[in-house]
Amino acid sequence: MSELSVMGVMKAIVPITRFNKGEANRIFDEVESGGTKIVMKNNRPACVLMSPGRYESLIEMLSDYMMQEEAEHRMAHYNPKESLSHEDMMKELDITAEELDGIEAEIE
Repeated sequence: MSELSVMGVMKAIVPITRFNKGEANRIFDEVESGGTKIVMKNNRPACVLMSPGRYESLIEMLSDYMMQEEAEHRMAHYNPKESLSHEDMMKELDITAEELDGIEAEIE
């Protein structure tokens, strides 16, 4: 649903009766070619249909937003006096650099 106009929303509405009439494949084709569809049941939105790629993109965008919010919150409440240096943290946890050398970690 790229358009946020009245016409865009109207084109995105799919009555549940179309599914009941066996038009699911046609509706899925419309989602693939035209974007998001809103399925209406008893004149109320029942669900939203979208491609898996679009869903994944939205979830990733939401996750990025949540991480940004968390980072901003942490930075707003950051107190350098409560922080430990890398070296101090290693000493506190009793870990040596040699112990970490063989460990592979993937950071996103």
